[in-house]
Amino acid sequence: MQNAAAVEAMPHSWLEDMLAILISTLMISFAVILIRQAGALTGGTVGLAFLIHYLSGWSFGVLFFLINLPFYYLAIRRMGWRFTLKTFTAISLVSVFSDMHQQFIHFEQLNPVYATLFGSLLIGLGLIVLFRHRGSLGGVNILALYLQERYGIRAGKLQMAVDLSIVIASLFVVSWSILLASIGGAIVLNLIIAMNFRPGRYIA
Repeated sequence: MQNAAAVEAMPHSWLEDMLAILISTLMISFAVILIRQAGALTGGTVGLAFLIHYLSGWSFGVLFFLINLPFYYLAIRRMGWRFTLKTFTAISLVSVFSDMHQQFIHFEQLNPVYATLFGSLLIGLGLIVLFRHRGSLGGVNILALYLQERYGIRAGKLQMAVDLSIVIASLFVVSWSILLASIGGAIVLNLIIAMNFRPGRYIA
């Protein structure tokens, strides 16, 4: 049992971190395409970028990158440079990949409810990978990880409260059916995080 615990606690190598960031950001950016095609929303800074994107027509990738800039100060002060650099890399890749996917993927028919729920599931899985490699997607993720490590407040619960607030704020932007699908997606996303990312369950 002691040997197994020791193996579990071994930190990831830089190569493992980079591969994890690459894979997780590809998953998340693909989910962004699904949710955007459905005209739906999600939570966190991703959801805020969606909201401004729908209202202004500006590039989601550019908006997502800019919205996260103020949160790097908290990341550096509270989480360290290593965490901040991983987070900056992840945010940059999602910003680039989310616009890049459009050049290769086109949906002729897509059920908006299915796309929203499946896209939210993919974002949740991608975030778990990032969290376990000491990274995030900025914004609410940074605050949630800081509060979990400092005070033991579950990251999933905090994110669910914030995400639902952002989705509900979009009431006058999307239809009721899309709003309900977006709320369902936010719940799915955060339940995945709450069930699979807890203090002490995974250390590396």
